[in-house]
Amino acid sequence: MTSSEQLATVRADYDDMAQAYTAFVGEAFAGRPLNHVLVQAFADLVRQAGGGLVADVGCGPGHVTGYLRERGVDAFGVDLSPELVAIARQTHPGVRFDVGDMGALDVPTAGLAGVLANYSVIHTPPDALPATLAELCRVLAPGGHLLIAFQALDDADGAAEAFDHRVSPAWRYSPGHVLGLLGQAGVTEVARLVLAPGEDPVRGFPQAHLLARKAV
Repeated sequence: MTSSEQLATVRADYDDMAQAYTAFVGEAFAGRPLNHVLVQAFADLVRQAGGGLVADVGCGPGHVTGYLRERGVDAFGVDLSPELVAIARQTHPGVRFDVGDMGALDVPTAGLAGVLANYSVIHTPPDALPATLAELCRVLAPGGHLLIAFQALDDADGAAEAFDHRVSPAWRYSPGHVLGLLGQAGVTEVARLVLAPGEDPVRGFPQAHLLARKAV
């Protein structure tokens, strides 16, 4: 499958499941306090650094974008699915939500104080992951923070493994592999939270939350 075909598949899959996905994902985020730990820290770090524009990439129906804005962060959302973007705009009136590809953001280089990718890189195939992460780093200003969450591999020495996501083709990655790719783009680890497999009631996967900072 080519990159354009993969994007078209993910877009169509989420458009088809937009209402059901919205009902699930907002409740899942709100109901699992450990998912908020580094999101709150990310918001605090952005504000302590003087604020600035923050992108929630792969924002879905805007639940995390709204969470950030409630905490004083000037956040906007970007998602591949027009249907999810429409729901986000309706749910959060007055907040900016764009239809777009996280691998090709319509944002100037070093234009953002922060980037958050909450379980959105999982739909990026392994061969496209380096370029996608490099794009997230490109738009990040020096000293800016990046927070990425994803289903993680049990094997720390592995790289990627496909899994049966309910909506669209997906992969889980090892934290070390992701951090290695970020390091190549000048973004280094600040903190990580890895939830134990038993905390995932669906598949029993570890959940990785990686907080990183771009070099000044």
